[in-house]
Amino acid sequence: MATTKQVKDLQEAVICSICLDYFNDPVILKCGHNFCRSCITQYCKDSRISPPYSCPQCRERFRKGEFHPNWQLRNVVDIAKKIPEPRGKKTCEKHVELLKLFCEVDQTPICLVCRESRSHKEHSVVPIEEAALDYQNQIRSRLESLKKERDEILSYKSSGENTSQELLKQLQTEKQIIVSEFQQLRQFLVEQEQLLLDQLEKLNQEIEKRRAEYVAKLSEEIASFSSLISEMEQKCQLPASEFLQDIKGTLSRCERKKFQNPVAFSSELKWRIWESSQRNASLETIMKKFTDSLSSRQQLDKANVTLDPDVAHPELLVSADQKSVRWGPTHQALPNNPERFDTVHCVLGCEGFTSGRHYWEVEVEMEDWGLCAVGVARESVNRKGGISFIPEQGIWAVRCSEDRYRALTSPEQRITPLSLSREPRRIWVYLDYEEGRVALFDASNGDPIFTFPPASFAGERIRSLFWVGRGGSSSMLLHHFSLLGQRCRLTLCP
Repeated sequence: MATTKQVKDLQEAVICSICLDYFNDPVILKCGHNFCRSCITQYCKDSRISPPYSCPQCRERFRKGEFHPNWQLRNVVDIAKKIPEPRGKKTCEKHVELLKLFCEVDQTPICLVCRESRSHKEHSVVPIEEAALDYQNQIRSRLESLKKERDEILSYKSSGENTSQELLKQLQTEKQIIVSEFQQLRQFLVEQEQLLLDQLEKLNQEIEKRRAEYVAKLSEEIASFSSLISEMEQKCQLPASEFLQDIKGTLSRCERKKFQNPVAFSSELKWRIWESSQRNASLETIMKKFTDSLSSRQQLDKANVTLDPDVAHPELLVSADQKSVRWGPTHQALPNNPERFDTVHCVLGCEGFTSGRHYWEVEVEMEDWGLCAVGVARESVNRKGGISFIPEQGIWAVRCSEDRYRALTSPEQRITPLSLSREPRRIWVYLDYEEGRVALFDASNGDPIFTFPPASFAGERIRSLFWVGRGGSSSMLLHHFSLLGQRCRLTLCP
């Protein structure tokens, strides 16, 4: 006669790993794994990637419809369903008595003889069924949490795969543009065409690698959670005497550390793809760009920007380290030197740029009615009287308020879509001097905020610009410091 273990092994062998129930119309993949026909069909429909799909168990690739009925397994399932699961009550191994009590101190089932022994006589005990009910409720509560977290990980996986597809589409478009451009450049650009295609291929491989690592990590977590959930669900179906065996270990396995979603695609990667798309379609511009930079490709440098107190408006207080500025309570008696702003509450960075590619990071924090602007300005920008914040007057900047961004152009351009909150936001300001390009990015994810049309700086020095509007009290910082009661905060990040 079959033992309890043999019956259990047979019944587990006919369980679908997707629905965790007996196989219903089982089919077999070419890799040898079996699933319910409806389960694997729904799995293919829910997959966010194009075929071929991956086996849920071994990840071997297969296409929709590449599975066949498994008649032998269907017969085994029918037999397994008819076998009653052994549920005999366990007895105490020491006293061969029924386990009717549960020791709350040792957390183990005991018999009536054990209860009177020295080992348990002073311990608190309860009826075994009562203890089983209590612990079942605890485990069911943990099961809900485990299932919810598994669903969150599934959503992370889906989001990561969607992002990878979008990035790969961008790369495919860039490949086509590069091939078209280099066909026109002929002999001079043949070697450069291959070089840039290799760079894009490296990006492609990097995205594929990061996607595979990301999906593998999430798949591992999902499998771990599914296995634990299956184990706990089966555990809850056992008789109390079996269920409470090693209950402490069971509870310990339920306590999983909160899963932290890993970063799938870094801001740097998105930025590199964006940079590759910012080429001018003009043949003359392309020729000039390559002839000027083939011998020595420019590097993107992070600028260490500090504030220039000699140009700050008299109502702005610049700290001693020139890393922070705030609106002062009074108008300071400062020299009205030609370079100082006297009407608009602006301050420029000390550093000026006449070549190269640079960026710096600003943190913006808004409260009600807060206003500020971030960007760059020509050295010759007007400092006296009213100022027009437009490129024609030497200023390339984006204005930030509590619920939107606006590009300061003529006319102003509202930047959408945006979902801004009152929490700090981080902005990259990007300057490519030779290309005359100024752009701003969301530093949290690398997405572009606004790119100004190319300009000619004509050899003039370009400096970082910050403006704080008075929407109540306002402030701007180049480094973190505590400032209470302010409506606007800007921080230049290290």
